[in-house]
Amino acid sequence: MFIKEKILSQVKKGVKQIFGEEPEQIFLTLSPDVKFGDFSIKCFLLAKQFKESPEKIAKLVAEKISSSGIIQKAEAVGPYLNVKIDNTFLFKEICSEIISKDDAFGNSSGNDKRVMVEYLSPNTNKPLHLGHVRSGALGMAISNLLQATGNSTIRANLVNDRGVHICKSILAWQKWANGATPESEGIKGDHFVGNWYVHYSKEAEKNVYLGEEIQEMLQKWENGDPETVKLWKKMNDWVYKGFSQTYEKLSLKFDVFYYESETYKLGKDIVAEGLKKNVFHKNKEGAIVYELPEDKFGKDVHDNPKKVTLLRTDNTSVYITQDLGTALLKKNQYNLEQSIYVVGSEQEYHFKCLFDILKALDYSWAKGCYHLSYGMVYLPEGKMKSREGKIVDADNLIKKMEQLAKEEILKRNPENKLSEKEINHRANKIGVGAIKFYLLRVNPSQDIYFNPEKSISFDGFTGPYCQYVYARAAGILSKAKELKIETEKVQGIDFSLLGSNKEELLLVQKLIQFPDEIRLATIEFNPSRLAKYVYETAKAFNQFYANWPVINTGNKELTKARLTLVKVTSVIFKKGLNLLGIESLEEM
Repeated sequence: MFIKEKILSQVKKGVKQIFGEEPEQIFLTLSPDVKFGDFSIKCFLLAKQFKESPEKIAKLVAEKISSSGIIQKAEAVGPYLNVKIDNTFLFKEICSEIISKDDAFGNSSGNDKRVMVEYLSPNTNKPLHLGHVRSGALGMAISNLLQATGNSTIRANLVNDRGVHICKSILAWQKWANGATPESEGIKGDHFVGNWYVHYSKEAEKNVYLGEEIQEMLQKWENGDPETVKLWKKMNDWVYKGFSQTYEKLSLKFDVFYYESETYKLGKDIVAEGLKKNVFHKNKEGAIVYELPEDKFGKDVHDNPKKVTLLRTDNTSVYITQDLGTALLKKNQYNLEQSIYVVGSEQEYHFKCLFDILKALDYSWAKGCYHLSYGMVYLPEGKMKSREGKIVDADNLIKKMEQLAKEEILKRNPENKLSEKEINHRANKIGVGAIKFYLLRVNPSQDIYFNPEKSISFDGFTGPYCQYVYARAAGILSKAKELKIETEKVQGIDFSLLGSNKEELLLVQKLIQFPDEIRLATIEFNPSRLAKYVYETAKAFNQFYANWPVINTGNKELTKARLTLVKVTSVIFKKGLNLLGIESLEEM
């Protein structure tokens, strides 16, 4: 920021000398090519303000900027004003700041909002699948970014533990399990219950009356029937034990859990209040509905206003009833300024309706509700369908990725001097990192065709590649430590020895960029921006390492300077990966 302020100050001074007034807007960016300098200003806004061509303004301002102090040179290239900073100052300033701040580099303050990020939202009738993993990866990354930019963040998981879909698993187990348990079958609890959900779907194709039994069971549950509630608790407990194991494997963390079984009644109270205020009304069948505004939602096929059902005719809740209750509970418990829902794109209409209803009920905080919609995750053969058992469940995916990682680890360590424990540890971090990075490297709104083999590659735009580059940097620093070369301090480092080649300049430019990438990824709710940055920085480091020696330079002072550059780059790698929810490894 100090460097940027100095440049902007000089530019403003030059503009005022030429035109008699200061510029209204100037945007300073990194130069698109280091051969032109370190920073660049597009002069189109200045041209619009002062009614001159951008080329002429760039030339005039360049002549006014003195080549003294930290600015080595200012030069006009067409409509661009390029500024070159003194290398000694540039490298010293950046390296000093990163080493002093360490993993706090890139953080910012001043936002200080209380933000809840809700993600995952599993159903207790099946194991977690690849879609849940995308939600979890996004939710963790967004939470990390919000914290890094000064917000107080609460990570929440809303568990869908009641309703028709849950009753399907329960009824199937009750009818056909003959008392089987996860222990008796040797199956993880969430997989065991999920199998009965699939079993119900198959039986329902043969027996149309099963649907009536499901509705009867739901009513029994809502009326507190002891036997129904007892069975429901038992099967949910099986699922929760399975979920907790998967959360641990994926390093998913939550500060609070909400359960729809505990919030749906609160939702009913909100519906009753809305009915009194004439926000809602009963239709002729006796269901309570909300009429959606035509200016936002249009009309239905019969040219009537569209409606949302909030309570069925039998007074049972629907999803949106529960979401109303949970939204109010969140606000009351945490006094939130923003509530972010990380949920798939198929629920966009649902959340549009939910937020409109909250605003219609005069909840002023509803303006802080935001649906972070993410695209579908597809298999090679198409969309996942849990009721047919056609899903990529998270546990099997992790197992497969760990196996692929093990194969790569053994290939890179042919003498196999690693212990089995160490191999398994690395395989888990690499495998899970590969999954997360592959899911985070694209804009959340985009659909993904997940390819395990591509995601685990140690080359290209992948998590393992970025982890490997960090491990390479860590290896260089480890060797320097063995040789007793100091890498922790910047005092006494001759930074004038850096910047004579484009690879070092490109690398330091990437380091400068880091705080802005964190800030913009947070504003845009887009971790893919940070994933791309980490990958491009990894490429820049590899280019530097491939072209220039670090330890064996033949010059002790140059070795120290380059080791410092490696040190600060490793800090950025580790911080960037951690913000994405990916663990770094010192050795791979």
